[in-house]
Amino acid sequence: MAAYTRTEAREWAREKLIGAVNCTIPSFTSDLKSINEAGIRHDIRLAKEHGFLGTLGVSEVNITLPEYLEFLRIIRDEAGTDFVVVHHGSWSTLADNIEAVRGAEEAGADLVLLSYPPNFYPESEEEVYRYTKAVCDATNLAVIVFPMYLWGFSPRIHPSDIPSRLIRRLLDDCHNIAVIKAEGGFPYIQGIIECHRLFGDEVVISVPIEADLIPLSQVMPIQLSATSDHEFYGPIIPRVMNLLADGKHDDAAELFWQTHPARKAKAALAPTLNGGAFINRQAWKFQGWLQGYNGGPLRQPTQRIHDGQMLALRKGLIDSGLDPSMDPLREFFVGRNPA
Repeated sequence: MAAYTRTEAREWAREKLIGAVNCTIPSFTSDLKSINEAGIRHDIRLAKEHGFLGTLGVSEVNITLPEYLEFLRIIRDEAGTDFVVVHHGSWSTLADNIEAVRGAEEAGADLVLLSYPPNFYPESEEEVYRYTKAVCDATNLAVIVFPMYLWGFSPRIHPSDIPSRLIRRLLDDCHNIAVIKAEGGFPYIQGIIECHRLFGDEVVISVPIEADLIPLSQVMPIQLSATSDHEFYGPIIPRVMNLLADGKHDDAAELFWQTHPARKAKAALAPTLNGGAFINRQAWKFQGWLQGYNGGPLRQPTQRIHDGQMLALRKGLIDSGLDPSMDPLREFFVGRNPA
């Protein structure tokens, strides 16, 4: 049960969602028959130790809904009440997503990241509106609306992915929309600026891309960076958020430049890791493993990660002085808590 009512969602978000939210990808047993509770708990403990405000329980892997809801229950139990658990509303159909969000609410999630299925092919803003509203109406939880190139809405619906006029309509009609994860028109920043200018007084504007977050926070207030693969940098992004909140922009800028080799290494690999407009969760799991997270095997179908990519990501962290794991690469595919 959420700590707020549906009508309090925006007030709750403004007060509570201050900091950085990382991503937790499910861990599985070595035979891939079950989820790995020890590995999941390890990841949540480390995320809290690194200073994250909360975590997204990633659903974009081969996992059944009952397994996923148990995954969320484990996160909630390990996290305690002072850690935000975000449900990943990324399932195959609208009906699946409604069932999932209701189950996530019962499992103890605090917040919903709304996504759109790969087979959803809207040809009008009205279709996007109806889908989004249906999910929002199905839950009492606060919802993150997510303009993003992955949905394939640009340029068919609008070059910004979800246009501001549609966001305006959704905010007026769905009062539990409490956050906008501003990636519309990525990799350009107009979508972020537009959301801040038009909606920043009503809902929290999240800037998940740390390469945008650190510079933009020096000219406009940003209280939230959620959700992203921030675990690649260990505790750095939560530290950056604290510095920015305290107005220590020079210190934040220093961390930006310190982490630039790692940022460039990740960006250089993006075309090979994220082909087909799909996030390579295997690569994200490896990025976390480099900073002490569990790692471990994922079920087919999953994208792969090869030696050259793994070594490049590790070198980026080394060049940034972030002390990645130097364990043999084969150990990633076993995990730190094999079961």
